Amino acid sequence: MDYEFATDHAGKPYLKVKLADFALLSHSLLNKGTAFPAEEREAFGLIGLLPPSQTTLAIQRARSFETFQSKVSDIEKYIYLRDLQDSNETLFYSLIEEHITELMPIVYTPIVGLGCQRYSHIYRRPRGVFISYPDRNCIEEILSNPRFDEVKVIVVSDGERILGLGDQGAGGMGIPIGKLALYTACAGIPPTATLPILLDTGTNNLELQKDPLYIGWQHPRVRGKEYAEFIDAFVSAIKKRFPHVLLQWEDFAQENANPLLERYRDQLCTFNDDIQGTAAIAAGTLFAAIRVTGTHLRDQRIAVFGAGSAGCGISKLIMQAMIEDGLSEDEAKSRFCLIDQAGLLFDDMENLQTFQKPFAKSRHILTQWQHENVDTISLHDVIKNFHPTLLIGVSGQPGVFTEKIVREMATHVERPVIFPLSNPTSRSEADPTDLMNWTNEKAVIGTGSPFGNIIKQGQSFRVDQTNNCYIFPGMGLGLIAVQATRVTEKMFMEAAKALADCSPAKTDPKANLLPPLTEIREVSLQVAMAVAKEAIAEKIADFTDFADLETHIRGMMWAPAYLAYKKI
Repeated sequence: MDYEFATDHAGKPYLKVKLADFALLSHSLLNKGTAFPAEEREAFGLIGLLPPSQTTLAIQRARSFETFQSKVSDIEKYIYLRDLQDSNETLFYSLIEEHITELMPIVYTPIVGLGCQRYSHIYRRPRGVFISYPDRNCIEEILSNPRFDEVKVIVVSDGERILGLGDQGAGGMGIPIGKLALYTACAGIPPTATLPILLDTGTNNLELQKDPLYIGWQHPRVRGKEYAEFIDAFVSAIKKRFPHVLLQWEDFAQENANPLLERYRDQLCTFNDDIQGTAAIAAGTLFAAIRVTGTHLRDQRIAVFGAGSAGCGISKLIMQAMIEDGLSEDEAKSRFCLIDQAGLLFDDMENLQTFQKPFAKSRHILTQWQHENVDTISLHDVIKNFHPTLLIGVSGQPGVFTEKIVREMATHVERPVIFPLSNPTSRSEADPTDLMNWTNEKAVIGTGSPFGNIIKQGQSFRVDQTNNCYIFPGMGLGLIAVQATRVTEKMFMEAAKALADCSPAKTDPKANLLPPLTEIREVSLQVAMAVAKEAIAEKIADFTDFADLETHIRGMMWAPAYLAYKKI
């Protein structure tokens, strides 16, 4: 290690540091830039390598934010923040903490999608680990580097289904980097404990295959047995190298996402945020929304447009919550209609995925429905006949929640709850301003992408972004706090409930469904507490020896601040 933590005689922490001069300034976790004090400049050979002015983190943050604001385009802002992260991580996270509302859409959705698309053209410095298929026989060697000794959270992607943008190949590394930045910014997991990994199994994106600047393996995607063996070798190496790690799967194609989760969920502490995290944020936001509408969860009728792994994951978790609220399993299933590109799912359809089958309808319901086409039941048909109280979009099809559909929904429901969750913004099923106009301001809205304020009863009103950052950072914090060996569905239910308990609408039905991002660290703490308690209750926590759980978790939360250095 280039450094080690220590405490002085008064118990104050500091770092023992081996590096000096340019090597120290080039170390993103150790660099203080102009904030190095005079005695450290002398001790570490920095005199002359830095301008003479000695500044504070606050002044550096102000300068960085001014530079950020000066960037004309969002991609320039994204590049600037990535450069800042690679040069001074303490300053990077301090900037996010101070300006999280402005920076979140750049660090993650929607601009991270553009960052992935442009990744090979804006690539600057190495971050994370690329494990390509040609290197499949040396995965253990790749992961053996001592710099990974402190890793507790890994986010991994193969880049095949990046947001709603499709196959981005090696450019998908932007997603693990962005997700882990939120683990640190939103839940205080130390940067040293995070590791982004991109499994490069090729790309079927023809533009990338032909792009001379593409940084990945320019080869069609590996499929079938070869792919399965590669993933298995990766997981085996992870289990051997990191026995207590949390492994989060991110942006895998539908054909792989659920099978991978099912294969490995009982082998290590792992989850898929696209399936389970999205389900928890949607459920938690719904729990808050029914306080606004004054209805019971068991009375909801839910239409989900987009019957992939995310849509089915959302439905599965909400269905379980309905059962807890008093419905039988059959009654709860009857409360859902899932629609994909072939229309409403029916149980006699060919090629239904296993995770879709519980929500597929029997065609006998059509005897009581008015519909335009007997073969394909459209979203409009569902709205007109099923009268959903909640409409969820996870389709990646922009504008599919049309005025006709939304007005039809509003004729049957006093307070329609509408969640267009697809991202980036360009893929959102509807614009919140349109939803308010088409429902006479009666709609209760949660979006997957960030939108500007809407006008509600003559006042400017914040649009609730049902961003997974309200769930997965706290999940990770709670899991590693008690060294959970597995991740269970009940944990996501508890996380959703914890989020709903943080809702401003809990005490004021006219307020927002979700807290502002400025309160995200406290939300993450509450989620972490709920998850940790559930892990202990299920007896899948390896660590339970603490006097006070909250104090223990708070003590794990890293905050961006410069420590004093002493030369080794």
